Amino acid sequence: MMDESRVTSHESRAEGDAAVESQRPDTGSPQDSRLATHESPSNAFTLDNQAGIAVVTFDLPGQPVNKLTSAARLELEGLLNQLREDDTVRGVVLISGKPDNFIAGADIEEFTALTTQAQAERLSFEGQETVSRVETFHKPIVAAINGACLGGGLELALACHYRIATDHPKTQLGLPEVQLGLIPGAGGCQRLPRLIGARAALDMILTGRAERAAKALRLGLVDEVVSRSILRQVASAAADRLARQGAPQRNSPGSWLLDRTTTGRRLVYRESRKQILKKTGGHYPAPLAALEAVRVGLEQGVAAGLAEEHRAFGELAVGDVSRKLVQIFFATTALKKDDGIPPGKATPRQIRRLAVVGSGFMGAGIAGTAVLNVEVDTRLKDTELTRVGKGLKTAQALLSERLERRRLTRPQYERLSALLSGAVDYAGFRQADLVIEAVFEDLEIKRRVLAEVEAQVRSDTIFATNTSTIPIRQIASQAKRPERILGMHFFSPVEKMPLLEVIPTLATSPDTLVTAVRFGRRMGKTVIVVADRPGFWVNRILSPYLNETGHLLQEGVPIERIDRVMTAFGFPVGPVALLDEVGLDVAEKAGAVMQDAFGERMRPAGTLSRMLGATRLGRKNGQGFYKYKKGHKAGVDRSVYQLLGVHPAEADPELIERRLLYAMLNEAAMACAEDVVRSPRDGDIGAIFGIGFPAFRGGPLRMIDDLGAGRVVETLYQLQEQFGERFRPAASLLEMSRGSRRYYPA
Repeated sequence: MMDESRVTSHESRAEGDAAVESQRPDTGSPQDSRLATHESPSNAFTLDNQAGIAVVTFDLPGQPVNKLTSAARLELEGLLNQLREDDTVRGVVLISGKPDNFIAGADIEEFTALTTQAQAERLSFEGQETVSRVETFHKPIVAAINGACLGGGLELALACHYRIATDHPKTQLGLPEVQLGLIPGAGGCQRLPRLIGARAALDMILTGRAERAAKALRLGLVDEVVSRSILRQVASAAADRLARQGAPQRNSPGSWLLDRTTTGRRLVYRESRKQILKKTGGHYPAPLAALEAVRVGLEQGVAAGLAEEHRAFGELAVGDVSRKLVQIFFATTALKKDDGIPPGKATPRQIRRLAVVGSGFMGAGIAGTAVLNVEVDTRLKDTELTRVGKGLKTAQALLSERLERRRLTRPQYERLSALLSGAVDYAGFRQADLVIEAVFEDLEIKRRVLAEVEAQVRSDTIFATNTSTIPIRQIASQAKRPERILGMHFFSPVEKMPLLEVIPTLATSPDTLVTAVRFGRRMGKTVIVVADRPGFWVNRILSPYLNETGHLLQEGVPIERIDRVMTAFGFPVGPVALLDEVGLDVAEKAGAVMQDAFGERMRPAGTLSRMLGATRLGRKNGQGFYKYKKGHKAGVDRSVYQLLGVHPAEADPELIERRLLYAMLNEAAMACAEDVVRSPRDGDIGAIFGIGFPAFRGGPLRMIDDLGAGRVVETLYQLQEQFGERFRPAASLLEMSRGSRRYYPA
């Protein structure tokens, strides 16, 4: 008999169809229920009948991964009709023809073509219909999953009667739609909670997190985990078994109290809503919409849940937040193929051995991340053995954390650990293909390290400096091989921050640039290539923001008020907390570089000097604007006000936001006009991934477009009148406002 935990039985399916049909979305178009632009067949499926088991292979032509396009869904439905009428077929296996991908999800490009909520609702409704046809198919269908099974791909797999996944590291199952400002729209909000329980399902849906096969098996998301080499064989045997014996009875999912009682589920919904608001500040509507779709489905029935699902999907798909997040998705996807120069203009080298000079927090993070993601032989160097040992321990901790989370097996852990080594001299540097310098932010120290490295390495070894503000050309001014030198600016903590700025000089060779970009991508970073200007892009636009924070503090604006205003705006942390995180000594050093380069408008307030005079470095020594206990923030240190010679006084939150935000927007416009970034796309991605500029706002340059250059200029003039020349509008903004120009097409 069929599993009772499924969304619909054959009997209730008809009832659900009638209920859903009554809420079928209407585009107002006389056309058939299929979107006219996607009616051509995709030729994506092939069929192989082996002794009554039909193996259906999905291999979308011309695409690196399988996507559930509208055409592919239509083809699948036609194939199901064919199999339904074929009496020689007793069971079906759905498998992928792609090497490391089952189904990556729906076709996001179809979402961008939608112009109305009704069209988006219909797209979701059609996906629900296709998936429901799989679920109610009268012959057992087994999903044979190898590689990514995400979004619509998992929704389709959930409708299959049995799921088998491989133990390959690339096999991951998840519903990441909230990361695009959407919700699962093909029944995922209904089937997943019924399969694994409300709590576990909400944990996956609301975070968009994907699970590996072993965890999916523990959750009950898949029925078996096997080696990739026997996937088809085991899946065919399972389809045959189900055809003869019926689907196995599954245990009821989750906790009896929290998942299977009304009172318990209400507690789960309430706690989930609380966590969503805490994490998103209410700026992202998709998680709340997903929670509601799950709640309606579990409390009011499947038909009502599906109707709420496609309604919410339609509303979100044409909303501003989803549009922004989808634009970011396309931008980051494009950057994965962008080497910084036109294709064919350079030949990248394979980096097999890496050396890192400086084993502090940054150097150790670079080393550990490189070993973990690239599996490259890595050597750390520092001036003292104790520092080397501490750096190796920090790098090793990244591997240990993966082992504890079962992301690495013990043999993998041992093999990767063996790639890490360290010393106080340059032994082994002769074999290095790439050397990354991560020493203190001091020009003379960096020049000395470069000279020492050049004397030890091969002539073709690439040297990259991790400076955050110092122009690369200054560091390389006395270099023997300037064509092999560039900047690779990582962000702290390296293992978590997704951005890497690669900074070539005019002398850097194309081969060197492309090699660095590709190595950065192998480390798991989103890479933008930026011009060799002080502060590059991220710290260039961050500097006036932090400087203005110093001015606010010097005026007595309360620390917590400043941070609350900007976290409410959407930043992950406030600017005062960020100063503590960066380190006040590092921030002062960077501020001096920026003032030397850009003059009075970049002059920092005296706040940091006073703090450093009292040996307050921030989190690193447990003394900053905040108190720290065991490395964790423990409230504002109110003695700071006495140190700064001010009395905290209330301030207008709107004015705080304007001063901080418009300082950054103005600088972004200036830097973009100077071609510090190659495109507005790179600038916005850099701001979002490098400093946490709110993704739902699209980035500083897109925000200027949304506000209108004229309005931005008007606000800057008002701030200039109140607070001085540092708010003088950028010339490029004035020009844009006169010509009604934009950074992006309207």
